[in-house]
Amino acid sequence: MTTVTPDSTDTRRPSPRPPQQVTPPENLRPLLLQHFGFETFRPYQEAVCQAVTSGQDVLLVMPTGAGKSLCYQLPGLARAGTTLVISPLIALMEDQVSKLCNLGLAADRIHSGRNRLASRATCVAYLDGQLDYLFVAPERFSVPGFSSMLAKRRPVLIAVDEAHCISQWGHDFRPDYRMLREHLVYLRPVPIVALTATATPTVQDDIATQLELADAKRFIHGFRRDNIAIELVEMPPSARPETALKLLADTANRPAIVYAPTRKKAQELAELFSTRFATDVYHAGIRSQKRDDVQGRFLSGQLDVVVATIAFGMGIDKANVRTVIHMALPGSVEAYYQEIGRAGRDGQPSRAILLHSWADRRTHEFFVTRDYPDVAVIRRTYHALEEQPQTKASLGQKLQLEPDVLDTILEKLWIHGAARIDPQENASRGPDAWEKPYLAQLAHRRSQIEQISRYTQDRGCHMLYLVRHFGDQEDPGTPCGLCDTCDSDSCVVTQTSLPSVTQTRHLSRILFELRRHDGPSAGRLYTQLFGDDLARKDFEVLLGSLCRARLVQEQDASFEKEGRHIAYKRIFLTPDGRDASDDTIKNVPVVIIPTSQKKRSPKRSRGGRSKPVAVSAPSCKQLLDTPVARALVNWRLTEARRRQVPAFRIMTNRTLTAIAISRPRSEDALLALYGVGATLVDRHGKDILQLMQST
Repeated sequence: MTTVTPDSTDTRRPSPRPPQQVTPPENLRPLLLQHFGFETFRPYQEAVCQAVTSGQDVLLVMPTGAGKSLCYQLPGLARAGTTLVISPLIALMEDQVSKLCNLGLAADRIHSGRNRLASRATCVAYLDGQLDYLFVAPERFSVPGFSSMLAKRRPVLIAVDEAHCISQWGHDFRPDYRMLREHLVYLRPVPIVALTATATPTVQDDIATQLELADAKRFIHGFRRDNIAIELVEMPPSARPETALKLLADTANRPAIVYAPTRKKAQELAELFSTRFATDVYHAGIRSQKRDDVQGRFLSGQLDVVVATIAFGMGIDKANVRTVIHMALPGSVEAYYQEIGRAGRDGQPSRAILLHSWADRRTHEFFVTRDYPDVAVIRRTYHALEEQPQTKASLGQKLQLEPDVLDTILEKLWIHGAARIDPQENASRGPDAWEKPYLAQLAHRRSQIEQISRYTQDRGCHMLYLVRHFGDQEDPGTPCGLCDTCDSDSCVVTQTSLPSVTQTRHLSRILFELRRHDGPSAGRLYTQLFGDDLARKDFEVLLGSLCRARLVQEQDASFEKEGRHIAYKRIFLTPDGRDASDDTIKNVPVVIIPTSQKKRSPKRSRGGRSKPVAVSAPSCKQLLDTPVARALVNWRLTEARRRQVPAFRIMTNRTLTAIAISRPRSEDALLALYGVGATLVDRHGKDILQLMQST
């Protein structure tokens, strides 16, 4: 990948070309060859490109690596003007601009990593008709006058990339995206193509609603990956590092991406793996130059393994990743699918290994509880708001809430329109219509945890489960033949043994009961046969073993109770199970669940502090007691006014105080502080560090 530095002048941009003629939708192949060097389209691309070129609104849900970008890049050229691309990912923006410029096309970008002079020059180029593509970050639309500037010379096409971010049901919901509709109205009736790799039918409907794409043509396909063998392995956290190390020791399983649940765990794993092969770490707590360096070395083949949080891989196309390992349960099925989609883009055999346990689910539930305050507390806060604005300090004193908790509550009320909050964080009461959508959002987040947990317990084909989850319109519905259910003999992590005498007896009881009464729920089967005589977890292991041996099969079922949709599994005998002999049962492989291992003593990480420096939140009066704190408060207020958002959307008081106390002098020192991540540093790091030097 050619790196585009944020403030560089792109000398590669060609001189403005004479006006081009519009290309008919049915004649796109010559344009495809001329500008992109391809003689033919990938599956499904041509129909999408024809629809977009003809001016239809389109919702495209296509997996990572399937060629979504071409579905706006080619139609934009065919429509002979500038394509406006809205993307939330700076790394992806830079990568796309670089590739398009290298193809001889005119592309530029506006995001927080570029200085104002460079962004202003890009705006001038856009208004002068010099650009084929203009990439912008969604938060730019909150800058006064930006939408009207774009409307002075309307684009010929609008592409909303990572469109799931606009949906509160999506796995990466971003409020900046939610506000796009009111800004894009200035550019209509320009056609919109919304693109994402991860959107369930519910999210698809919400994207269409939020972007007003009621008549959009939907293309939902291509989710089956025929070359990825999925293996889901229940394993305690302490046993996972050595398991991953042994797996990666085989050169056939590298290059690899290892996803860790936290920055600290990513650092520790990188330390362990680097003793055996070229490894580095990537997460939001290391400076941007280091992240770019890690990414570049991985793409060029200098690194065998990258251990990362979910921040790594978005929009990065490395074709020969052989293995993706998840060291803990992902936050949702959508996130999991997107991450395993980085394996095997060259079409060669690849693996996706998920190591999980019930403890992972408890961790996710803890974060949901932290991020979604109790509705009674939010209701009390809402009723404490008045028609006239009041300061956040007085509100916090009235409610006796911790500052961080109050920040979270006010942000929720602000997102749902129930609180009006100015840049100084004076809050007043908005419409009382927040509770239903808030509870729906909370229920959805909990359902995402339930869905990914249910996925790990499903004993059917894992790839087919994913295909059905996304509602693929074209899939034949056949098992993949590769996953640990379809081909248990090819597993590389799962361990099995022949059943013990006791296990053999239990297996026989299960089959005997199903011959008497076929199709009970798994729960009822367990209760009737074993009750307290066998742990439910051990029963599930035996039931899974019978499924793998093709002696029983599960079917999804559900019922409604008090307005809730309750899903469960029904268990049926297969013909082989009905005829199974004692010898057959004695030879059923039973999965071995690894036991906990002694934890390693924690090491100091290579990437800096493993734990952010936190400070207790002071009162607002204490916050203004030092010159550096006052300078930070004033800077934050100026930035909040510029973006027309509450000050806590720039940074919270707790983070601001940590910066004021520590006075960081480098990106590394800044990233080590509580509440500081890559996004804050990319957007505001230079301003903050300059402030530290001048006060």
